[in-house]
Amino acid sequence: MAKIPIQVTVNGQSHQAEVEPRMLLVHFLREELGLTGTKIGCDTSQCGACVVMMNGVTVKSCTCLAVQADGAEIGTIEGLATNGDLHPIQEAFWDNHGLQCGFCTAGMIMTAVEMIQRNPHPTSDEVRAGLEGNLCRCTGYQNIVKSILAAAEKMGG
Repeated sequence: MAKIPIQVTVNGQSHQAEVEPRMLLVHFLREELGLTGTKIGCDTSQCGACVVMMNGVTVKSCTCLAVQADGAEIGTIEGLATNGDLHPIQEAFWDNHGLQCGFCTAGMIMTAVEMIQRNPHPTSDEVRAGLEGNLCRCTGYQNIVKSILAAAEKMGG
């Protein structure tokens, strides 16, 4: 199968590669760039473990082809921390026990980033509705919601 050249900027760093047309963005990030924070959960767009930002909007990278990301700015969980300091949402998940096994955490955090950007003052119900596309099999979501609300407050919400 002929490979297609792509150029993407991931976490501020430009990458050029040749990929098979059927390669999913999640596989490109994990296998070609070594960014394994983005998880492969269900491969059916149900769990949200693979959520990344593409051009400022969350996407489930298990349903996006790498060639569709050509020219895009991609943000992954690895790009949130700055100079070794956790992003306020990452810190809130840590401080409020918003994670257990950690498998879904990257997707939850990336979803929360966009959620707080769109709505800096979310209510508990709005956070729960915003997490609708993300599944956690370990928690009852209470500490995840608590973490996002704490992050919003810390970020000025």
